[in-house]
Amino acid sequence: MREKIALACTVCKRRNYTTTKNRRTTTEKLELKKYCPFDRKHTLHKETKIK
Repeated sequence: MREKIALACTVCKRRNYTTTKNRRTTTEKLELKKYCPFDRKHTLHKETKIK
């Protein structure tokens, strides 16, 4: 079963992206380098829950 997650910027703490992940195959939290439009550069984004 796929779960909806949000990716939050580690610099500005804003949730910029949403995606899905398979809980059975990926048990650890996602960490991706994505573009942050508020910082205007590529930063590390970590997985958070969607409220």
